[in-house]
Amino acid sequence: MKENTLSAAKELLGKKLTTLVDGSVTSGYITEVEAYLGITDKAAHAYQGRRTKKNDMMYSDYGTIYVYTMHGHHCMNFITRDAESPEGVLIRAVEPLEGIEVMQERRGRMDHLTDGPGKLTKSLGVKRELHNGLKLNEGPVMIEEGRVPELILESKRIGIDNKEEATDYLYRFTVKGNPYVSKDRVKPADSNGWV
Repeated sequence: MKENTLSAAKELLGKKLTTLVDGSVTSGYITEVEAYLGITDKAAHAYQGRRTKKNDMMYSDYGTIYVYTMHGHHCMNFITRDAESPEGVLIRAVEPLEGIEVMQERRGRMDHLTDGPGKLTKSLGVKRELHNGLKLNEGPVMIEEGRVPELILESKRIGIDNKEEATDYLYRFTVKGNPYVSKDRVKPADSNGWV
């Protein structure tokens, strides 16, 4: 998982993602991710070795949580390589499991709680000021084995229309038949696409 960010992205699908924030446990199965391949990827924050206060955590070791804000929303990434190779995976959506009432309270609504990168961080209580730079499984953000996708779909990443050839890379991965994904209208499969 450490060597190849694209493989790591696919392997994250189905993992159970759990947070413990303000005494509340919330969790879900990861259904949608996007891979960002660092220095050579025009859509990545670390393209051409850019290093700023905003993206500094991308230059951390494997397993570090990188949270950035975009349009007022927090987005959570997991670093997949090491400081010399600032690559990571954006967690775009999860299928809610535990703490759904907490998620509803945090989001102020009953549905569409976790089908987008900003929605899921709000539902799970993830914030840049609290979680950026922490390590997975060493604090309030944990991943563990969960479900197994029956089929994984590969598609173009979302919201990077001005990144030239990088817009065409099929670096977005979703669980086929799972309705808890962003943007796509999905006809739910049996068991939501899990084996």
